[in-house]
Amino acid sequence: MTPPPAQPRGGRQPNPEEGGSPTPRRADGRLLAAEASAETDAETRCRTSRAVASGAMKIRTATRADAEAIAAIYNHEATRERTTFDLRPRSVVEQQEWLAERFGAHSVIVAVLNGEVVGFASLSPYRPRPAYNTSVESSVFVRRDSQRRGIGRALLEHLVALAAEGGFHSMIARIAGRNEASVALHARCGFELVGVEREIGRKFGRWLDCTVMQRLLG
Repeated sequence: MTPPPAQPRGGRQPNPEEGGSPTPRRADGRLLAAEASAETDAETRCRTSRAVASGAMKIRTATRADAEAIAAIYNHEATRERTTFDLRPRSVVEQQEWLAERFGAHSVIVAVLNGEVVGFASLSPYRPRPAYNTSVESSVFVRRDSQRRGIGRALLEHLVALAAEGGFHSMIARIAGRNEASVALHARCGFELVGVEREIGRKFGRWLDCTVMQRLLG
């Protein structure tokens, strides 16, 4: 009697309807939907990361024409998330005015992928008093459907280079809420934890901390 062929380890079986590519299944043959979804998401992130690495994604100085796309990204965070202490959405005109106020060393950049603005980042004065002029505050926002793909890191690394070129000695990031992904991103880009301002704001019925991180530029 010939024994049945051994099943692949891990419960994976070829899927003849998809050209024989392996599809994650349980031992009883049922598809592991969560695992399949995770693999698809990982493949998408990988493609976008390759786009970042290959130069298919462009980072450039923001223009007045980018105001609508920037406002859409920011307004989602302001009205639906706890990643900013802002509560009110910006109009396109307000976003244009915000852009007009940022030039030279205090600039705004955007990440463009497939012709769309998928993220933006800015350098802003840290404090109005003149002795603070050697420091600058950084902000990075990535469109929700484009996160975890290397875009935020590309923007932040570009900001670091711009800050150094602008002659700043210190970069400060103020991270709202328990945004562990942003804290990890800044740590990977050389920022160190300065401290945490406890329950410094309140949004959507919850107290928000503010994590302060800093990178010295030399």
